[in-house]
Amino acid sequence: MLKPIVWSNNAKHDILQLVDYLISNWGNKIANDYMDSIENLVNQISIFPKLYPIIHTKLKIRKCVISKHNTLYYREKKEFIEIINVFDTRQHPEKTKIKK
Repeated sequence: MLKPIVWSNNAKHDILQLVDYLISNWGNKIANDYMDSIENLVNQISIFPKLYPIIHTKLKIRKCVISKHNTLYYREKKEFIEIINVFDTRQHPEKTKIKK
């Protein structure tokens, strides 16, 4: 069953920063291709919410590795999938913005 996707404010901010970075450093084609790959992953998550491993049992947060530089964190709610954030793996892990 297809569940709707809801992006948190943090995730929206993260994705906008990522797009800005890709456009500035790699151009529109690379940015569009990368965003297409993220969209495909999010569509998979919408269909198969349990596809990726749980990394925080209490909060039911799952981790989807987009690339070696970016990871998407999400959780399944009753009515929708919440994208919590898109994390640049080159940052300190404490900056994931996942509320514990």
